[in-house]
Formats: sequence, C-alpha cells, structure tokens
Amino acid sequence: MAAEIVNLKQFRKKQARSEKDKQAEQNRISFGRTKSEKQLSTKLNEKAQKSLDQGRIEQPKVDE
Repeated sequence: MAAEIVNLKQFRKKQARSEKDKQAEQNRISFGRTKSEKQLSTKLNEKAQKSLDQGRIEQPKVDE
C-alpha cells in the first residue's frame, strides 16, 4: 500500500488559486451588475419596504 507523494509547495499554490477563484466568483456575483440592474434592485427594495410600512399599525406614544 503506497501513498501518493504530494509536493506541498504545489499543493499550497493550487489551494491558494482555488481560494482566489472562489473569491473572484463571489465578487462577480456581488459587484458584477449593470447600473440598470442595480437601479431595478433598489426600486424593488423600496417598493417592498413601502408596502411593508403601509401595513404597519402605529402604536400611540405613552408619556411616562
């Protein structure tokens, strides 16, 4: 039973490259949107917040 010999320097480089690729993918998802997509998202969030606020029941303020 022979174990596979691994060059640690190459392994570390491959692992670091893999981590950078994962981070790059996350950044593309987070920041890789066009201006119109960002505006659409903002407008949808504002509309949802407004709808939520319309259904809110205000409690009378009680001075203590």
